[in-house]
Amino acid sequence: MRRLSRAFAYAWQGLVYTWQTQPNFRVETAIGLLALLLAAWLQVSPVPVLLLILIVLSLELLNTAIEAVCDIASPEPHPLAKTAKDAAAAAVLLAAFISVVIGVIIFLPALAEKLRAYGKIS
Repeated sequence: MRRLSRAFAYAWQGLVYTWQTQPNFRVETAIGLLALLLAAWLQVSPVPVLLLILIVLSLELLNTAIEAVCDIASPEPHPLAKTAKDAAAAAVLLAAFISVVIGVIIFLPALAEKLRAYGKIS
């Protein structure tokens, strides 16, 4: 049990470190919360929205870890360290882009329905 609690403490420290040092993580978290609020307002299942948020935030955490490892392994600029950092950042960007596309697919029909109900569109 003690080993498990230490594992959770280490994971929490990683989460706190990422929150404190990575502005993109905070922005992605805020956008995720807005998406959850939109899902609630539109009465859309929050499950796919939560999954998309968790994928993006998890990749941002991995990106932060990869950046830290590269900085330790190669304190001086190195082309392979740059490649690793760029690829990790691209993974986050791709997930964020796909999340927006999927979000539009999820939210657009419900938003159109809501606007129809308010008489804003026919």
